[in-house]
Amino acid sequence: MGDAGSGAGRGIERGAVKANDLEFGYLAAGPEGGPLALCLHGFPDSAYTWRHLLPELADAGYRAVAPFMRGYAPTAIPEDGAYQTAALAADVNALHAALGGGPDAVLIGHDWGAAATYGAAGRSPESWSKVVTLALPPLGALAGSFFGYQQLKRSFYIFLFQTPLAEAALDRAFVDGLWRDWSPAQARDEDGRAVNVGHVMDCLAAPENREAAIGYYRAMLDPSRHVPRYAADQQAEGLVGERPILYLHGADDGCLGVDAVAPGGDVSGVLARLPAGSRAEIVPDVGHFLHLDRPAEVNARILAWIASG
Repeated sequence: MGDAGSGAGRGIERGAVKANDLEFGYLAAGPEGGPLALCLHGFPDSAYTWRHLLPELADAGYRAVAPFMRGYAPTAIPEDGAYQTAALAADVNALHAALGGGPDAVLIGHDWGAAATYGAAGRSPESWSKVVTLALPPLGALAGSFFGYQQLKRSFYIFLFQTPLAEAALDRAFVDGLWRDWSPAQARDEDGRAVNVGHVMDCLAAPENREAAIGYYRAMLDPSRHVPRYAADQQAEGLVGERPILYLHGADDGCLGVDAVAPGGDVSGVLARLPAGSRAEIVPDVGHFLHLDRPAEVNARILAWIASG
């Protein structure tokens, strides 16, 4: 399971659970009675992205669970076609309940998983004792920096995904290209592909799964795609929240450049959008998938945060 490296695949099992009217597939490690640590992946990625962290969380006593996000096989396609961030946040809090999480639960999210984390922690702060996000700050922290020329070039795929060409474009070569651009240091297989691309394409093998992954981006820019049942969760999106967050960003992130997030290394703009007591750190020599570029270092930062008082 997964590539070689520290903790890769160690003690990881598969499971399934129903939450928020969806059947979620997941990977898990650790004792059944341990406090829940929920780890959320982004795009183009899968639950396997956490294969280094899950065993470390298990060793710390957590029941670490990484669900495949809505629409990513083996998780079901939502019948209502809801892919707005509020739906993702509702999934997270429903998974907390379905997996028996208590107030000592930990929430960790990367990329779209980070977006879901902000919404879930803002909506139900009492459910989460510690929160970590990677590679995507609160959107308000980006302000006008997202529209700089260099960042717009990096974000070409967001605009491509608004077109009818999106589903045809989202193939293995496209996904591998994103991994190359976003985290150039990623390990490669014998065919020169990022080792994670196979896991991603397993999740997006069917046309409906590719449409689902693209649906996240279409809902992001088109409010008419928002499903009304998530209105309350949608309102929680803009809240600063009250649960302190550790935010980590790769210095060499090729998806969301550090120049757009923390110009000159100044993280004050990010901290201004995070709850009091939060921390924001730029991790050197890693890209967008920082938890895979240097798993030992990034895992150590995460574990230190969740162990802190």
